[in-house]
Amino acid sequence: MAREITRRTVLRGLGTAMALPALDAMVPRGAFANGDAAKPPMRLAVMFFPNGVNVSKWTPRETGASYTLPLSLEPLQNVKDEVNVFSGLTHDKARANGDGAGDHARSAATFLTGSQAKKTDGKEIRAGISLDQLIAEKVGQTTRLPSLEIGCDKGAMAGNCDSGYSCAYSSTIVWKSPTQPIPKEVNPRLIFERLFGDPNKVAEERDRAKAILYKKSVLDLVLEDAKKLNGDLGGADRRKVEEYLDSVRSIEKQIQAAERDTERRLPPELEVPDGVPGDFPKYVRLMTDLMVAALQTNTTRVATFMLANEGSNRTFPFIDVRDGHHSISHHAGNQEKLEKIAKIDRFYVGQFAYLVEKLRSIKEGDGTLLDSTMALYGNSIGDGNRHNHDELPVLFAGRAQGTVQTGRHVRFPRNTPLCNLYLSILDRMGLKEERFGDSTGRLTDLA
Repeated sequence: MAREITRRTVLRGLGTAMALPALDAMVPRGAFANGDAAKPPMRLAVMFFPNGVNVSKWTPRETGASYTLPLSLEPLQNVKDEVNVFSGLTHDKARANGDGAGDHARSAATFLTGSQAKKTDGKEIRAGISLDQLIAEKVGQTTRLPSLEIGCDKGAMAGNCDSGYSCAYSSTIVWKSPTQPIPKEVNPRLIFERLFGDPNKVAEERDRAKAILYKKSVLDLVLEDAKKLNGDLGGADRRKVEEYLDSVRSIEKQIQAAERDTERRLPPELEVPDGVPGDFPKYVRLMTDLMVAALQTNTTRVATFMLANEGSNRTFPFIDVRDGHHSISHHAGNQEKLEKIAKIDRFYVGQFAYLVEKLRSIKEGDGTLLDSTMALYGNSIGDGNRHNHDELPVLFAGRAQGTVQTGRHVRFPRNTPLCNLYLSILDRMGLKEERFGDSTGRLTDLA
């Protein structure tokens, strides 16, 4: 008979400690009969994208469950039943409110804080504590990492990046306090080492030959412990551990391949970026896999992913868009530019769809990882040409343990604060706050 093991059980080997996904053996006998004792922890995953959208190709015409996915949202087809499209939400504090230009900086700074960013490019930057960090203060004490912040664009925490606003505002969406922005990590190898350990450092600590152990996988180091654990698990849990280890191995191989690729392509006089794929779509998928792994293993319950810095002028030649994103977002009604914006919107929505599918594919308890994860996707600009901060493009996935009805287009009254959604998220994460940012209440049309 398989024995019970604790949620804190890890695989160890040569100093490496690898967290495990939730297993049936971690649930005390009889717990499923006791309601809450068997519930997996609630998580929050956030994806941010820049520059607004082509509104005409984004917003569904119908509301409710029988809506048709518009062009930009078509990548959601396979997960449509898991996702809500929200319309009518607003971030008033991303508006100028007397501060003039700088909508891109305010978009990122306000997105998770609901606060007006102080217009400065100096040391006295100020916004507000972000949603994820408020949650991390509460639930982060129970996990190894209170939160995880990742992205695909390096950012600066100083300098002038947007009409007198510090680069810190457009480079991060995470604020630990009103005066402390948190930079994101863009190197997948460094993220991997935070989650699973660094065999190279282990080798140094144990005075082993660096060249030998550097080539060993984290999984190689914990393999003996994994074999011992398998003897204590039932068949379903053994399969779950095997699938999880296969997933980690796949991430390792992606990182190693990316490092070899950059070493081949870059001129010798340039610094080789460790583990960052030269192929942007592969880069985004790898970072998404890492975020999911962090949630799956309960290494953290709060993760944010900034797909690009706000105001990003990235090009997308792989979808035949060679103009800079920010440049064409100022489309002035030009149909050619609008079509290119829609292509970019579709690409980014496809990355969110991948996140949702990944979360849904992982079994946890009687359901899936998605069942206990709230996944938020959006930004604080509606139309990049108008720089408006109402009618925001917002997607929300996950049933939040049965408290959210998904598969709908929900239109809220015009100028409903996005922070009302954040209050509803806080409720489901176990925080009972009276207000957040400029909230006026909770969203009432979620269940």
